[in-house]
Amino acid sequence: MQYLINGLTIGSFYALVALGYTMIYGIIRLINFAHGDLFMVGAFMGWTVLGVFSATHAPVAVVLMISLLVAMAVVGLLAVGMDRIAYQPLLRASRLSILITALGVSLALENGALILFGAGFDTYPTNLLPTTTFLLGGATVSWVQVGMFTLSLLLMLLLYLFVQHTAVGTAMRALSFDQDAARLMGVNVEGVIMITFLLGGVLAAASGVMMGLYYTQINFLMGFLMGLRAFTAAVLGGIGNIPGAMVGGLLIGVLQSFAAGYISSQWQDVIVFAVLILVLVVKPTGIFGERVVERM
Repeated sequence: MQYLINGLTIGSFYALVALGYTMIYGIIRLINFAHGDLFMVGAFMGWTVLGVFSATHAPVAVVLMISLLVAMAVVGLLAVGMDRIAYQPLLRASRLSILITALGVSLALENGALILFGAGFDTYPTNLLPTTTFLLGGATVSWVQVGMFTLSLLLMLLLYLFVQHTAVGTAMRALSFDQDAARLMGVNVEGVIMITFLLGGVLAAASGVMMGLYYTQINFLMGFLMGLRAFTAAVLGGIGNIPGAMVGGLLIGVLQSFAAGYISSQWQDVIVFAVLILVLVVKPTGIFGERVVERM
């Protein structure tokens, strides 16, 4: 039970990042390798804002909310800029060109963070969150875990409702089937792609801030491994499938927690990525199936 609770908590962070991967792939068929680094930038933005407000006497809840919103806004705009400058000019180019560009953007973000924040670990304030716990099925659960898991689920639900029940969400789903047909129907393709990057960046930033508060330590390389785990979650659920990314993130978190608990923390990533290989071999479309277009 303890491993399950811990796994669901960290899995909710993975799910938020995996949603960015799956939305972008679903629309422009790009594995955005820089998406994990947006998570890292979000963690540093939250840490920076908390540092600015640490000397004030503002209520802790207000400070946490401001840091979360600022990080989400900044990283969302960064994702939009990344799309406009690096990706949209290459949408008609070969897939290899845009893939290499994504790797270049990832390295640029990592090295930019290295220059700005240094190579060492930075630490989130440890006295901001309550330490109270309660027992559930013999396991110890903190109210911090409950709050973060609930917030993650809320963000996922809001995204799902946005995609399913708004005009922009309908346009996003149309683009995932056929961009040219959507353009002929009057859809602003470039604008919808930009909004997709914005939403992905916002969710990645929220995950980065929550991860920083949960584990306290952040580093300029933290986005690389998070990106791989979140990509694994997206593939496991069925890349291009939004509910699949949510479930895949939670499953990867639980798998990682059980592997660390019953085997060794040194083996957790080996097991997680072995699952990725197994899924690609046995069921390449993932648990829920990749969204594909049936052409007649």
